[in-house]
Amino acid sequence: MTLPTTDTAVTYPAGATTSTGTVLHVEGLPSGQAAVILDVTAFHPVDTAWPDQPADLGTLTAAMGTQPIVDAVTGGIHEGALHLGADLPVRTGTEGWTFVVAHIIDGTPPETGEGVRIDVDPEHRAALSRAHTACHLAALALDAALAGSWSKAVPTDALGSPAFDSLAIQQSRITPHHSVDIYRIGKSLRRKGFMVTALDDLEAVTDRTNAQLATWVGAGGPVRIDRDDDRLSSRRTWVCELPGGSTDIPCGGTHVTNITEIAGITTSLTTSQVEGGLELVMATAVHAL
Repeated sequence: MTLPTTDTAVTYPAGATTSTGTVLHVEGLPSGQAAVILDVTAFHPVDTAWPDQPADLGTLTAAMGTQPIVDAVTGGIHEGALHLGADLPVRTGTEGWTFVVAHIIDGTPPETGEGVRIDVDPEHRAALSRAHTACHLAALALDAALAGSWSKAVPTDALGSPAFDSLAIQQSRITPHHSVDIYRIGKSLRRKGFMVTALDDLEAVTDRTNAQLATWVGAGGPVRIDRDDDRLSSRRTWVCELPGGSTDIPCGGTHVTNITEIAGITTSLTTSQVEGGLELVMATAVHAL
């Protein structure tokens, strides 16, 4: 069995929703499904280490016809073994590994060496892209809203505010036109200087966050993904030009090309007591044009 020795080339960071590629490997799965690995794909997979954005929806067309891609996961190849999804023991980009997009299908897979076409559902992609861009903007707006809530100097975000989001984030999940971010405020964050009393008036924090988002949406601003090359494991950076400066947030997801593609962004904040501290949940809703 010959496995790929180079990363899958991915075109979705540039916004592509169709691609043609060659089948490099087909892996039968215990479920009876098959994982199809191509040299090039426009299909965005779930990242195992930080699964914030789900896989695209779409189809694979080969000589046998067109069939749905039921899932797409990140795979890693090391010492002649393919590890898929949750079984991948390392982060994407780990030296000595080859990283691939595995397209999961239920039907008869294409043959190795066969040319296939990938078609991504463009409306679903657009909804996820709007939500992912809004998720980043909401995190930056929350940082700004909590900027006065620190008693010590801490690392700052791309716009210069104390980086509450990156210091406290536990989980982020994106769905079409929505995202949910979960933060943990425990002993570690308090030792860094975060004053938990800042969350006593959650309505005021929410208002400041939403006011900042309204300003950014009203101003608009170009968005792009910078990357060194087209390999799946290459570092990609979300860059957005805002009135307060330019962002440079590492991100492997998909995004709009300008904030003007979003009609509005609103967040809601809730807190609850959990073991070891306080949990803050930010739910973000995106209003499409």
